Amino acid sequence: MTDLSLLSSLRREAREAPASGIVDVVNHGRTRPGLIPLWVGEGDMSTPAFIAEAATRSLVAGETFYTWQRGIPELREALARYISRLYGKTYEAERFYVTGSGMQALQIAVRMLVGSGDEVVVPTPAWPNFGAAIGIAGATPVPVPMQLSNAGWTLDLDRLAGAITPATRVICVNSPANPTGWTASREELAAILALARRHGLWIIADEIYGRFVYDGSERAPSFRDVMDAEDRIVFVQTFSKNWAMTGWRVGWLEAPPALGDVIENLIQYATSGVAVFIQRACIAALDQGEGFIAHQIARARAGRDIVCRGLSATGRVRFAEPAGAFYLFFSVDGEDDTRRLAIRLVDEANVGLAPGTAFGAGGERFLRLCFARKAEDLEEAVARLARALT
Repeated sequence: MTDLSLLSSLRREAREAPASGIVDVVNHGRTRPGLIPLWVGEGDMSTPAFIAEAATRSLVAGETFYTWQRGIPELREALARYISRLYGKTYEAERFYVTGSGMQALQIAVRMLVGSGDEVVVPTPAWPNFGAAIGIAGATPVPVPMQLSNAGWTLDLDRLAGAITPATRVICVNSPANPTGWTASREELAAILALARRHGLWIIADEIYGRFVYDGSERAPSFRDVMDAEDRIVFVQTFSKNWAMTGWRVGWLEAPPALGDVIENLIQYATSGVAVFIQRACIAALDQGEGFIAHQIARARAGRDIVCRGLSATGRVRFAEPAGAFYLFFSVDGEDDTRRLAIRLVDEANVGLAPGTAFGAGGERFLRLCFARKAEDLEEAVARLARALT
């Protein structure tokens, strides 16, 4: 049997799952000595000791057995406390479901809501995993390209409404957004929610970067600020960003309790739950992590200033200063092939950036730079990029 015949025997959705344009560049430069890696969505800080120590205590105590599919009660209660405190409303633990990463939270949300023949409207440029998760489920992502102007990235709500068809089942909204930093206002979220209500659609809300805002607020506007209890909204979340836990692979879903049995089954048939010692670490993060989050945000704000100031000085770069998240999404005058440019910057500047081609419609001419790193690295990276671009 040939390789071609083996591949042709697979499900089309699996066979045609898109390769990550980010990984392509990472693999090109991963082993280069002295490379400054700004290509993926994580900072350079290790998980704080108080979180790791909670996991260690759990391991020493022998908590190494199968556990609750929805998450241990103590963690679900901690999630309810955290969200209630942050959003100023009371949320019950029954709304929260622990998953093996934010990516699994997204996969479960998509699997619950769409399948073959369905469409999901996605504002773009967007994290490539949205479209991939939708496609693997057999549904079709429908991009709605945002626009970059002097006012920053904007979402045309009329264009969003125009993308809805009889096959549409979901609107996927990421705010603050990866990669653009676009941060929806309360009014924009209310308008999107009104649109979803009018058409009987679900919303998958990715508010993972909700703490990373730079206007002095404690958090970004949220669908929680405008929704009613009966609204069809599923929130996907992760511990990766706020608490520097990218390698722990743990996240959560927030959804109406009526969906609980379905979510529990989907967790059971995927991973059968998250390890208890990891969940103990998550409780420590939620209950003791505010100081660490504040430190991370301050570092990211300083990093944003460094890269915006340094790249602007080249005279070749166009961008909107991001209001949220921790990425700068910028274009370079005269450079249209950003995959080729990203490879060249690895080779010539020894700096790793993500090509905008990975982020879908509207992102093709851009590069993404993660500025959640120490100032010294960013200053050096900007100096290297400036030399390569001028």
